[in-house]
Order: sequence, then C-alpha cells, then structure tokens
Amino acid sequence: MNFDKLFNNDRRTLARTISIVERGNNESVEILKSIYPKVGKAYRVGITGPPGAGKSTITNQLTKILIRQNKKVGIIAVDPTSPFTGGALLGDRVRMNDIGNNPNVFIRSMATRGSLGGLSKKANDVADVMDAAGYDFILLETVGVGQSELDIAKAADTTIVVLVPESGDAVQAMKAGLMEIADFFVLNKSDRPGANRAVAALNTILTLRYHDATTYLPKIISTIASENKGIEEVLNAITEHKNYLINNDKFLKQRLERIKIRVKEIVEEKLRSELWNSETDSSLLSSLEKVISGNISPYHIAEDIFEQFKIKI
Repeated sequence: MNFDKLFNNDRRTLARTISIVERGNNESVEILKSIYPKVGKAYRVGITGPPGAGKSTITNQLTKILIRQNKKVGIIAVDPTSPFTGGALLGDRVRMNDIGNNPNVFIRSMATRGSLGGLSKKANDVADVMDAAGYDFILLETVGVGQSELDIAKAADTTIVVLVPESGDAVQAMKAGLMEIADFFVLNKSDRPGANRAVAALNTILTLRYHDATTYLPKIISTIASENKGIEEVLNAITEHKNYLINNDKFLKQRLERIKIRVKEIVEEKLRSELWNSETDSSLLSSLEKVISGNISPYHIAEDIFEQFKIKI
C-alpha cells in the first residue's frame, strides 16, 4: 500500500485506511506497523462522562476554536453498537454536522463492539492512523456509559470528565470511578440549579485525594457549551496540563506506560485467538459434562487446556 496520500491527508485514503484497520485482520496489522514511524505528534484528548452531559457539544465547540487556530482535528466518536447491524449508531456525527465538512476536521464514528470501557478496542489504532495523517489534535469522545469508561485514560494524554449539576452528590461521584482518571473536570450546563453545590462537592472530593508538591490537581471548569461559554477555558486547561506533563518529565513516561499496557493487550489478544481454536473448543465441550456431574473442577479443565497450549508453543 502506498502511504503518500495518507501522509498528505487525502481524506478518501484516510477513510479507507481506517476501515481496513477496524477489521483487525493481517492487512490492518501490516498497515499499523508501516505507519508507526509517523505516529506520536498528535496530542490526544479524551472526553468522557455520563450520558447527556454534553460531551458532543463540548467536542464540537472545542474543535471550532482549534480550527480558528489553524489546527487539524481528528474526532473519534465512540457510539453505542447497533443491535441490528453491529455498527455505530452515528449519533455524534449527526450532532457535529456543522464542522464535519471542514477540510481540517475528520470525524469517525465507531461502535463500542461490546467494549465495557466506553472506548472501542480499535479506537487506539484509528487514532494512530489519524496521527500519521498529520492531525494536530485527536479528540476521543466515549459512548457515555458511566462507571465503566475508565479505559479512556489508556488512550489519552489529557482526560476530561464532563459532569452536570444533576450528576449526583459527592458520594455518588466518588462511586463513579471517573474521579480517578480526570485531569480536570468540566461542569457543563452550569446555568442549571445546583451547579454551585456540585462544584463544592467536587472540590471536597479533590481535597481528599492524595497529593504532594508535584501532583497535578484537577481544575473544575464551569461551562454552558450550548452557548459556547467556558470553552476557551477548557482549551487553556488542556494546554496547561500538557505543559505540566512536559515540564515535569511526565509526558514521555505517561506515553510509555500506555504503550506497555497496549502491548500487553495485543499479546493477550493474539494468545486468545491462538488458544481458542476448533480443537480446544471440542476438548472443552467434551469435558463439560464432568464439570456438571461434579467429578472435575473448571480449574482442572482450564489447566489442562493451558498445558496443552504450552506444549504447542
């Protein structure tokens, strides 16, 4: 495959390459290997939070500001999987229609494909393709499934958690787990009743987090994204966090940690595909009756299958 068009941001080539990469076959692996020397320049921002918090509106408004700064923006909008086609429902692409035709913006909707972390397993690979195509910022917006969206922190340099005044009291916010991954918070729809109380609750939680002189303390930014209020402050907070990472020698360390996690996931996926073939499936099925009758534990079967697999490799 000739990558010159991709590296020069030919939109048709970019779309075609992403489609191949999403399939996850041998061709996609070869593409990802070939383009990797061009990967690493884009700054990746994760935008997550509960459904209805206004993540798409914030992404939209943030993109408009970046466009005015002559930045190229790739958007990966992870939508729910259609129960009929298995594809993305494309809700975010419809909502971002006013920026979708800009030549400096490329929007890709992706299905969660059963990923409980809110971020499709292929989103990282798609981000690499956009990165290689020369985009300055890649915004990863998750599906908004609430407490299980923690894997966005594995893909983003800066993670934004978007909440609304109705998101709940301090105890519920702590349970959400999103508190631990946020580099800063955006309280959207802050013109609604309860906004000041929500900010106070967030501040209380943040004071309970362990921190020392080198710890980056998340900010809380109030916005009304539908009226484009507070979006400049959001971009300033992204820049501030990026500078913090660079100035404290954490930027590369953070990326190295993410690469380590990603390599482990790739290896685990390869092992899983190698392990569960027709032979191991039939071996498993033939042993299930013994488990039901109580003659053997599931752990015995798992160990036998694993030992047979080790012999093969």
